[in-house]
Amino acid sequence: MVSATTAGAARAASKIPPAEEAVLYEKDPKTKIATITFNRPNDLNAMSVDMRLRYSDLVHRANVDDDVKVLVIRGNGKHFGGGGDLPEQADMLSADSRASLLREFRIGEDEGVKYPAGDTYRYLASLVQLYANSNFGNRALQDFKKISILEVKGYCYGWHFYQAADVDLIVSSDDALFGHPSFRYVGWAPRMWQWATMMGLRKFQEMVFTGRPFTANEMKELHFVNSVVPRDQLEAETMKYAMACANCRPTDTVVMQKTFFEVFKQDQGEYKGSILAAWLESMLGQVKNEDQLTLGDETFDKGLNNAVKDNDSLFPPDWRLSMSGRKKAE
Repeated sequence: MVSATTAGAARAASKIPPAEEAVLYEKDPKTKIATITFNRPNDLNAMSVDMRLRYSDLVHRANVDDDVKVLVIRGNGKHFGGGGDLPEQADMLSADSRASLLREFRIGEDEGVKYPAGDTYRYLASLVQLYANSNFGNRALQDFKKISILEVKGYCYGWHFYQAADVDLIVSSDDALFGHPSFRYVGWAPRMWQWATMMGLRKFQEMVFTGRPFTANEMKELHFVNSVVPRDQLEAETMKYAMACANCRPTDTVVMQKTFFEVFKQDQGEYKGSILAAWLESMLGQVKNEDQLTLGDETFDKGLNNAVKDNDSLFPPDWRLSMSGRKKAE
């Protein structure tokens, strides 16, 4: 018998477009600028498993390609991205129907590999330790030795906010919001070490403890964002940065510069932070909840959007995650 959660996840997965359609790639050998575009505008550019893996492969491809010196990462539609595709992950988050996660490891269900059972420590630990690997779509930009630029608009939440921690430069529209809903329903996320490093500990603690998103201008004041412009100037501003980077020093010099910055990040403990965050995530099942919102069966049965909106209403209007909730309060 198929559980309601499993059936719901299957229906959600069936609506996800093929990764090749949802994550687009193009390059211009003349300028040496490549672009990755997330293309699920009607779903806040939510990242599925296959999309994340394709994204990682494309970053790797651009890293090797001598026709690429600068990589721009952007999203189609109103938002850069609202994070991972949670309905697709419903089986993983459900206590009653822990599905195999082999797909995350690029292993087929018919390849004779048995994934750890849902009641083991390794069920979640194996996955979240995988997320510390730069080849699986969460921290792919850490090994990227060219220049990376994020073009942010609207929501920059969850998985998309991970990329903001690791990218070299961020150009943002003035209506953008940065943060992670996970701070409201879990309490931690994979890139916590890097966010703390890039935002500064005091302000990042504010984000974690209140769960509130930060505006583009707040993030610029923290030196997390490089440039903030009106939405209608965003693409031109991004291209200004991309062209300047492409026309500056030769690619060999860029790779040497990026190697220096990578040593600097690792001296600060970037990878150690990834492993520590993975350990925190693997302990999710041991956390005693006190009637707060969690991503379990009850939340998915109620409807994820409804549950998140109800929870959002408990917070001050200017601290709400939802743009519609913030506007209604105004």
